[in-house]
Amino acid sequence: MKKRNIILVAAVAVVTIVALVIALRGSRKSTFPQDYHIEDTASITRIFIADKQNQHVLLSRTTDSTWLVDNQYTANKPMVDLLLETLNTMRIRQQVNRAAVPTINKDLAAHAIKVEVYQRKPFINWFGGRLKLFPHEKLSATYFVGRETQDMMASYMYRKGDKAPYVIHIPGFRGFPTPRFVTDPLKWRSHTIVDLNVRQIERVELTIPEMPDESFAVQREGEGFCLELQNGQRAAGFDTARVAQMLSCFTYLNFDEFAAIVPNSFADSCVSGSPRTILRITDTAGQTHEMRTFIKYNNPDDVLAMPDPEMYETFDLDRLYAIVDNRDTVLIQYFIFDNILQPASYFLGHDKQHIAR
Repeated sequence: MKKRNIILVAAVAVVTIVALVIALRGSRKSTFPQDYHIEDTASITRIFIADKQNQHVLLSRTTDSTWLVDNQYTANKPMVDLLLETLNTMRIRQQVNRAAVPTINKDLAAHAIKVEVYQRKPFINWFGGRLKLFPHEKLSATYFVGRETQDMMASYMYRKGDKAPYVIHIPGFRGFPTPRFVTDPLKWRSHTIVDLNVRQIERVELTIPEMPDESFAVQREGEGFCLELQNGQRAAGFDTARVAQMLSCFTYLNFDEFAAIVPNSFADSCVSGSPRTILRITDTAGQTHEMRTFIKYNNPDDVLAMPDPEMYETFDLDRLYAIVDNRDTVLIQYFIFDNILQPASYFLGHDKQHIAR
């Protein structure tokens, strides 16, 4: 009987020790902050991002799905969505080794990207969120995003208020979060020129300075459209399928990229003359967007690198310059605009012409 009691006591002791070990291990894991990420991204109102090179950008929410860049330009929605997803899914992978903390802190001080996240939160939040009163905007988190780890699968990051930096990753993503925190305002801006369906279009006017007789306008007339020629007369008949195809191109019509990547002197020489075409789109709300297109010459420096300069194309066969709303110089693709930048004769049934080239 005594032997049985000794075995029972020993078994209980073993179980207790195992339970304590498991509890201690669990307590070590729980030392990581569980709120490092932003759980409710729908409540985010502003995100400010800045780097050590004095580049900075402010992203501000205007509606549930619309954001502005520096309170002025429409933001690139896919980029904003990816940033919100990153703030929501990033997690602590591990603590920074204690011996490496001074080195990581020094590197963060020299190279980190500062990210401020503002959220709309209630002063009173009772009963598990069932009673929320007095909502206001507040700075909820400030991150300092550093360089990537050696395995390129995480980034060093410090959150203001924490004792030390952490190694941050995105579970299931093969890469590190740092590149998603972009500080260049231009890269955050939307590339959309117009986004109109046919029912939202009131008038489309194309002026061709070198071919004035080929200029025209498509004007809404009830549920349909009419084709107005340069002399002010309406075309007696026109290819309705081609006009319909042209009008359908204004849904999510984007340019390729900003011309900021091109040297200013080179771009200026291309857009200094008369435009090749002038396109005006007016919606049913009365708002008009204008786009002037210009021939894009190939960079003369490229000629020197060609084995046979005589085979070099003078004009870029893929893209041309455009000035949108007298504000931004951009690059657009012929492939995207080929059904739009056509002369009146094309819509009267003639073959396509490459008037933009």
